[in-house]
Amino acid sequence: MNRLVRLFAAMAICAALPVSAEQHPVVVELYTSQGCSSCPPADEMLQELYGRSDVITIALHVDYWDYIGWKDEFGNPAHSDRQRAYADAGRRNTVYTPEMIVNGQTDIVGAKPMALAEAIAEHRARPRQAALMVARSGDRLHIAVQAEAALKGPFDVHVLGLMPSATTHITRGENRGKTIEYSNIAHGWKVVGQWDGKSPLELEVGAPSDDPAVVLIQQAGAGPIIAAARVD
Repeated sequence: MNRLVRLFAAMAICAALPVSAEQHPVVVELYTSQGCSSCPPADEMLQELYGRSDVITIALHVDYWDYIGWKDEFGNPAHSDRQRAYADAGRRNTVYTPEMIVNGQTDIVGAKPMALAEAIAEHRARPRQAALMVARSGDRLHIAVQAEAALKGPFDVHVLGLMPSATTHITRGENRGKTIEYSNIAHGWKVVGQWDGKSPLELEVGAPSDDPAVVLIQQAGAGPIIAAARVD
């Protein structure tokens, strides 16, 4: 029995068991910048969620504040593009930091603990739409997904790495003089395939790095994230 067959066998077992938070994690994306004076409280909020098995947190550092005096060492124009895609999908005219996006659907402006807690609880209570299994073997990721509800595809399969933590002393810009700790910093983000939402899908892809990896199943066009998994 090969590895992917074993993954589907595991999925069948999971389908017969109650769905736990670990099988149905909520994804919280934080759009942040080291050049933004309003961002440190949101960065801290993300750190407080670090290690929770029912939530996958992802810090996406954008690059559009670099011009005001400090270049974010983790900033990536692709992160800014992803945030703009969410804005377009939500018919919003602007992007800003800090912004949190929960499961690709609920946007929260600024650092608002109660709003974030309510959004996480709301999405966690929703029925699981797809079973996603991810296994890591060396530098390879083995991905298997199957529908558990009627779904309207297509869905993109995203793979990214997460730098667990980093500390930066900022010497210029709005946060000059501050030393800030960051967690779960996104890097190496790629779309590795597409799924029609009907037939079971199997993929084997390269891991972005030795860091923990995250797989997201997201409706194409910056739509809802219907399944997610993290492997260390």
